[in-house]
Amino acid sequence: MSEVTITKRKEKCENCTKQCKKKQGDEAESLQQDGDAANGEVMIISLNVFRNGFILIRLFSVLSILFLQCNVNVQYLVVGGQPVLLSACLSCDGCVSEEENQKISQQNLQGINRVLALNKKCDSSKHKVLVVSVCPQSLPFFAVKFHLDLQAAAQKLCGFLKSVGVKYVFDTTLAASFSILEGQREFLQRYRRRHSDVHAMPMFTSSCPGWIRYAEHVLGSLVTPHICTARSPQQVMGCLVKEYFTRQQKLSPEQVFHVVVAPCFDKKLEAVKEEFYNSLLQTRDVDCVLTSVEILHMMEQSNVSVEDVEPVPLDHVFGEVTDTRLMRHEGRGSEGFLEHILKYAAKELFGLEVNEIIYKTLRNRDFQEVVLERDGETLLQFAAVYGFRNIQTLVHRMRKGKLPYQLVEVLSCPGGCISGRGQAEGEGGRPDRALVQQMEEVYSSLSVRLPEANPIIQRLYEDWLEGEDSPHAQLTLHTHYNNHTQSPSNTLGPDIQW
Repeated sequence: MSEVTITKRKEKCENCTKQCKKKQGDEAESLQQDGDAANGEVMIISLNVFRNGFILIRLFSVLSILFLQCNVNVQYLVVGGQPVLLSACLSCDGCVSEEENQKISQQNLQGINRVLALNKKCDSSKHKVLVVSVCPQSLPFFAVKFHLDLQAAAQKLCGFLKSVGVKYVFDTTLAASFSILEGQREFLQRYRRRHSDVHAMPMFTSSCPGWIRYAEHVLGSLVTPHICTARSPQQVMGCLVKEYFTRQQKLSPEQVFHVVVAPCFDKKLEAVKEEFYNSLLQTRDVDCVLTSVEILHMMEQSNVSVEDVEPVPLDHVFGEVTDTRLMRHEGRGSEGFLEHILKYAAKELFGLEVNEIIYKTLRNRDFQEVVLERDGETLLQFAAVYGFRNIQTLVHRMRKGKLPYQLVEVLSCPGGCISGRGQAEGEGGRPDRALVQQMEEVYSSLSVRLPEANPIIQRLYEDWLEGEDSPHAQLTLHTHYNNHTQSPSNTLGPDIQW
């Protein structure tokens, strides 16, 4: 029988944005000191169960209800004697069902090694063409680990991957440009119908799979109508590779095995969602997601030193291009949806050019806001909210009708995408802050290119998607969200006692 015991304590402390991990038991005391209680009351829950996905997702539903309806801040669970912080519970796999876990378990180094091995054994006509797409937030990890600048590190990574049998290596900045542009246009549409549609504002960003999962499985209809429908960069890249690039290369989608290298484990869960299985092409947009650390382990297992790898420039979907420089979007360590949408909306709605965006820190570094003003009048108010505890606060304010923002950039990892568990984890499961700082510095060294200033994007809209507003563009670049929430009475099973 499973047991849940609850204790309460009063504590006032400084805000904290520590990332959630299954940590050693001796961290419990330090976690109590680092807690962030909104009103001074913290609930600690001790759960004596195995980490069954269905139980935990239902438990997290109850914790959310406690926070949102009873104004109780649940700090962390104690599972099997070990603390499980809720500050970033979205980054763990505790709410993954057995079926999902089986699908995710296939997304590892064994999966890509199996394809590479089959390519060596079987007839060439049956070979899989391996395509690897690297997230721009993963590249700083390799730059730091290789002790190289970002451009050189990207070429070393590409050289290694091609040396083991990968055919093409892309970066996903191009796909992120589509996500940003579609998000910009959707924001304008929502803003203009804000008085007639109660779900138009605020708009929440959609690039983070941990946030999307929490919204669909716990928050439900309170939040899902507000989420931007633009697909994440990963899934746009999947469509770009499996649809457009395969056609250009005269390949069928099933001949391509598409791997994404990402800083975050949650991207694995996103790749196996049913919405991202293309029934027309009978293939997944992304076949496998590997974290930055997994790729580094792959290099170590191959006994390859960075010095011995021949640098190779990354590929491009159009083949040869004259400008091979790596570029980034706005934002300190993510794709910068907030900054791009703010600049676009300021110009399109109010005729204002925004050159510099100033963030105002509210609760902590991971809860900030940006205000657009003209002659003392507030025109737009946006927020960047990272980490689960800050997300709890955000939703609590929304429930109370005290959310003044038109747009919120929501990310489950404290610190943003560059701090994802797949590359920023240090000893004892804690974030390696020195590594994160180095990666942020490397990432910020890249030049910024506005998506609308990229002529390749406009060419792809015409060649691939039949125009910006075409049905093909809407189907390919947008998605929908499901509500998997359960009623409070059914959230916990009969074998769990409070």
